[in-house]
Amino acid sequence: MTTTHPHDDAGAAAADARGVARLRALHHGRPAGDPLVLPGPWDAASARAFADAGFEALATPSHGVALSLGYADGETPADEMFAAVARIVRSVDVPVTADVERGYGLPPAEIVERLLESGAVGCNLEDSADGELTDPRRQSDFLAEVHEAAAGRLFVNARIDSYLRGAADPLADALRRARLYVAAGAEGVYPMLAPAADIGLLARESNVPLNAWSPAEGGPSPRELGLAGASRVTFGGALAVRSQTWVTEMARGLREG
Repeated sequence: MTTTHPHDDAGAAAADARGVARLRALHHGRPAGDPLVLPGPWDAASARAFADAGFEALATPSHGVALSLGYADGETPADEMFAAVARIVRSVDVPVTADVERGYGLPPAEIVERLLESGAVGCNLEDSADGELTDPRRQSDFLAEVHEAAAGRLFVNARIDSYLRGAADPLADALRRARLYVAAGAEGVYPMLAPAADIGLLARESNVPLNAWSPAEGGPSPRELGLAGASRVTFGGALAVRSQTWVTEMARGLREG
């Protein structure tokens, strides 16, 4: 059994503080067209590959992690998701932010505790469940509780699903949600699937770093999204899906000889 000494906790806390400060700094002062690009590792091996390639931080995707664990997107048990995030964090020396969906029904303080135990220094929290948008004021209250519990130890990125879930006027809905979530303490907003034409207005009105989604191929590039106003670009599970597609093709080739 490993014995924990007081200085071990102090050292871990100091490392976490440096990690979240580093992640925050990476979001700010970026020139147009040079957003923070965060690949989405789905396991320790992919995390090492991205870090070794020179990426300054990583963002775990719930979809990609689910795929690696044999679950459908949205069906990964909380314990397995947090354990997977911890393995990814341990494998690299760059800051890691984690997609933890809607928090798996856990109380805000427990979500924060589990994230910190995993070593993550940031998180995504989304505002839809079972394919439906949640009430924005209810979500802002939830984010305020997470923000209070985190006490500056996590970079909270609020995902906004107005475009993803087909709101009647997605831009207006996303703007309303962004203002509420930032007021609740979110340090970044992530209007998933927002078109490049809307990104600039959303970024200006929210006045925090805006995370844009890139499909990795066949869509706006990170540079194009940056020029549109994004400070940060992520890929969701797209990179894991591409990897799985390659493995599937390789397997078929081996089987066919």
